[in-house]
Amino acid sequence: MAGEHGAAGRVRSFAAVVAATLAVGLGISIVVYTDGIAYLTDAPEACARCHVMQPQYAAWQQGSHAGVAVCNDCHTPASPVARLATKARSGLAHAFAYTTGRYPDTIRIAPRSVAIAQQSCRHCHAEIAESIDHGDVTREERECLFCHVGVGHDEWANGIP
Repeated sequence: MAGEHGAAGRVRSFAAVVAATLAVGLGISIVVYTDGIAYLTDAPEACARCHVMQPQYAAWQQGSHAGVAVCNDCHTPASPVARLATKARSGLAHAFAYTTGRYPDTIRIAPRSVAIAQQSCRHCHAEIAESIDHGDVTREERECLFCHVGVGHDEWANGIP
């Protein structure tokens, strides 16, 4: 009986190693096939790989931020750890949506991403933002994107469909 439990344990261990190896192999294949490493860079071209992002990319190229900021400067947190976590979270969500076809033709920024963009605006433009009189609106209540909605890549103003 001891031999049977030992053999069964070895079979389970072998099966676990095979399953883990297949999972790692599949993961590596997906990263290679999709050129996933490119998404870890700051290159805006990586964002434009999906056809639904091409209008935003084209508008960014013509916009006021093209020479001074890339996608990650506005759409991910400044902290390297938070940046990678956000890119991983967003990337997985985007990959799922793209793979399953569950994305709108006209993309919309997610509420979590709006908060990150808001923090980015305040970070880069802190000096000028503090000097502007916003009436009775407190600093915390100010939403840069309310008035400056298309500043990073305004597809409509740039005539991009």
